[in-house]
Amino acid sequence: MVQWGLLSTANINRALLAGIAQVEGARAAVVGSRDPERARAYAAEHGIERAHGSYEALLADPGVDAVYISLPNSMHHEWTLKALEAGKHVLCEKPYSRHPADVEQAFDLAAARGLVLMEAFMYRHNPQTRRVAELVAGGTLGHLRLVRSRFSFIAQPDDVRLRRDLDGGGLMDLGCYCVSGARLLAGEPERAHAEQVLGGDGVDVVFAATLRFPGDVFAYFDSSLALPDRSGLEVVCEQASLYVPDPWHARAPRIELRRRDGSIDVIAEDPANSYALEVENFGAAIGGEAAPLLGRDDALGQARAIEALYAAADSGNAVSL
Repeated sequence: MVQWGLLSTANINRALLAGIAQVEGARAAVVGSRDPERARAYAAEHGIERAHGSYEALLADPGVDAVYISLPNSMHHEWTLKALEAGKHVLCEKPYSRHPADVEQAFDLAAARGLVLMEAFMYRHNPQTRRVAELVAGGTLGHLRLVRSRFSFIAQPDDVRLRRDLDGGGLMDLGCYCVSGARLLAGEPERAHAEQVLGGDGVDVVFAATLRFPGDVFAYFDSSLALPDRSGLEVVCEQASLYVPDPWHARAPRIELRRRDGSIDVIAEDPANSYALEVENFGAAIGGEAAPLLGRDDALGQARAIEALYAAADSGNAVSL
């Protein structure tokens, strides 16, 4: 039984709590907040046994095996290091960091302490994602040529994702999914081109980019905190293409296989809770029964791509990785 501690009372916790509830070997045992009253109220609302009025107290709790870090992006690295130093396994919400050096430092520490650290891209655990990757890798669709994706919603003016000091922005919150999806299918990018529109207090509220991968594969994506709800993934190969209407949440899994003759086959996976699968994999990794689906190499590749994309947008020039 993995005893989970929630480091913050962020809204995203609700999704993870629902996932934990479906996993026999996991329990949400503790929540921590900088506001003791808020921590107690949150624990009572969600049936969590214990509440701590500081993050430090949660990390000092001997009854916590694993910590879920859902703090703002700028706080991920600091509190991941503190959790690892306290002997806790860490599941950190995406994106771990926009700085590759942070990723290397954290995974070095986790390895030295014999602890599991994983970046929480829940969609990667979903059967729909696995099926898309298998179809592309299988070769029957022909050589991969293009990956197109999008993800957006309209953030409210007081949303923390519009704050520069918290590492907010469309790329960090939403575009990171598009980057991750392209990397899953095409490998690590060689070159990045990007444009952005700034808003909030100086973050990218619209971010559009092109990534070039080995083998003359291109990925195009746009992400935004200022456009209506949109998501989608198109994978174009030489013999056929795939279209996934809901690639990141997979609420109603559906893959459309579009052939060159115009025919369309619909591939439907059974719905699955991505968060529960993420928790299952994390618990198996703690128990030595499986490798973490997302480890050091994936997190490092993600940070390198994000770093290059921001450099390209800021400079107006292509950036080689």
